[in-house]
Amino acid sequence: MENMKKSKWSFLANLDVIVASVILAILIILTFAGVIWRYVFHAPFTWLEEVQTSCMVWITFAAAGAAFRSGNHVAIEMIVDLMPEKVQKVMEIMIAVIVVVILGFLFVQTIPYLKIFLESGRSTSMLHIPYIVVYGISLFSYVDMVISFIYSILHGVKSEAKEAAGSDE
Repeated sequence: MENMKKSKWSFLANLDVIVASVILAILIILTFAGVIWRYVFHAPFTWLEEVQTSCMVWITFAAAGAAFRSGNHVAIEMIVDLMPEKVQKVMEIMIAVIVVVILGFLFVQTIPYLKIFLESGRSTSMLHIPYIVVYGISLFSYVDMVISFIYSILHGVKSEAKEAAGSDE
């Protein structure tokens, strides 16, 4: 019973990775099929660029939280690492506050744009995919990034560069 609870929690905790992975697989399959249809059958998919763009938006936003949890976001740590340990702790707190504030700012600033897409009913030209569907993931992503960032702080997740530098291999 406990294993089942852990697996459900693991599934939810990695839902962003699962979504990004499924959409990446769809993007690869459609792009490969598009090449075959264009060059072998001389019948290109006219709608493929819209789907590819939408897939890239979803992959980027869906995987952003996972990048925080695994320490894969770009960070320039060299300057902070040169500072005394007490100053490093202060800098880490300042950086954490700045990251959360920026993500909150992006969340708030995204709402009016999504509201415009929702009210106007704008959609892509070929497949008529509503832009709210394409960009609606952004709000979930910002929340996921904040949660994942806090998780990474609480669990002491280090960037891959720091881990590589600290390993004795």
